[in-house]
Amino acid sequence: MSKVQPDAPIAAQPAMIDGIFRALADPTRRDVLERLSDHPASVSELAAPHTMALPSFLEHLKILEACGLVSSRKVGRVRTYSLAPDRLRLAEDWLGTQRRLWEGRLDRMDAYLLKLNKEESA
Repeated sequence: MSKVQPDAPIAAQPAMIDGIFRALADPTRRDVLERLSDHPASVSELAAPHTMALPSFLEHLKILEACGLVSSRKVGRVRTYSLAPDRLRLAEDWLGTQRRLWEGRLDRMDAYLLKLNKEESA
């Protein structure tokens, strides 16, 4: 798994961003991330509130780990998962870039419409 390059432009990391948003698209995986934001948890703790079979739940954890949103470590027979906030920041940065782009476009459209309105009033 490659590490996030904090100084690399967001556009240079499209595969990572695609994987993050694909992982975030599922409500089970979002629930896992929300629960891990409080503290690391074992597989059994994370799986407990879900009604699916454990192998299906493990697939969700595998997807989250593959895209770098969580990390895990095994001590004895217990695997514990932790949130990996750097990847969430990558998605947040991408969303921020999109927000600024659209805010700029909407501001220009607003200025244009105000100009047209003044011209019609004159």
